[in-house]
Amino acid sequence: MIPFLDLHKINARFHKDFNQKFHDFLASGHYILGKELEAFEKEFAAYCGAQYCIGVGNGLEALRLILEGYKQLGALKKGDEILVASNTYIATILAIYQAELKPVLVEAEPQLFNFNMERLQASVSNKTRGIMPVHLYGQLAPMREINSLAKQYDLLVIEDAAQAHGAKNKEGILAGNLGDAAGFSFYPTKNLGALGDGGAVTTNDEALAVVLKKLRNYGASSKYVNEVKGFNSRLDEMQAVFLGCKLPDLQQDNERRRGIANRYLSEVKNKKIHLPYYSGTEDHIFHLFVVRVANREDFMQYMKAQQIGTLIHYPIPPHHQKALQEFSNCSFPVTEQIHREVVSIPMSPVLTHDEVTKVISALNSY
Repeated sequence: MIPFLDLHKINARFHKDFNQKFHDFLASGHYILGKELEAFEKEFAAYCGAQYCIGVGNGLEALRLILEGYKQLGALKKGDEILVASNTYIATILAIYQAELKPVLVEAEPQLFNFNMERLQASVSNKTRGIMPVHLYGQLAPMREINSLAKQYDLLVIEDAAQAHGAKNKEGILAGNLGDAAGFSFYPTKNLGALGDGGAVTTNDEALAVVLKKLRNYGASSKYVNEVKGFNSRLDEMQAVFLGCKLPDLQQDNERRRGIANRYLSEVKNKKIHLPYYSGTEDHIFHLFVVRVANREDFMQYMKAQQIGTLIHYPIPPHHQKALQEFSNCSFPVTEQIHREVVSIPMSPVLTHDEVTKVISALNSY
């Protein structure tokens, strides 16, 4: 059996370092907002090329706290509109709602599973104050065009980089440093995954970084001195320990993922399977390798019979979710096709050559 994702095998490579660091962590007696978190924040900021990193509870809260931070700074106010992809995971949209802002869904395009740029520009109104591009599946959004549009209309650009740790544009700039601020998730399945929930914000905006450090810790500037109405959303010290162990291997792991993706793209020859677009550069870190098939249920049953795991990211588009009934009358045909046809096949840095060969053989025989 080839599982869709073998987290135990991924993390087993780090057990020795984990165990030593965990022993040191226990002995330190400092378990929240300690030196390990501070060290990881510096390392991850440097990795992304950003000046600041603020560790928070998870990816959703990273995005929400960015928006709350900009409200504190006067760049946003309650009811402002934020443009967001109609085919993203619901967490992106929930972050906007939870910050008392208004999400405006924008139709996707079928090549990169990202914004249709014409529809994005047409969606800008006099209430629009920001764009939240999503680097879906590990593929960078078209940030040059998005930033150009944002500059034209004086809009904030907030990256949802939850799936894009290490993705890099052709100028060598990484996700997390391509807008005004970025939210990351360290959910265990991510390319840089913790052993539980975790997230972070990266930014070059010093004022935002200062506000976010308060907001994540009850609005406190120092112990028991609360300057704003804040939250409890701190990246756990233990998770920072584990993430710090794994960060040095992230680039190598991403290269391994791209190598597997190149094999899929060059060796799968089946007209029933629509392969994803890939430019061949470092702008995709293949958090997921997502194919499209017309009869998804039949395909997944076939793969199960071949003892190969698959998963759907994501089966229901946001505007069809009961939680977002206000969008139920919207029509996003490309988004609906994407959500109807996509299937994720095995992709991880610990897949063996023979396992990849078996997946390719199964795909070609479908």
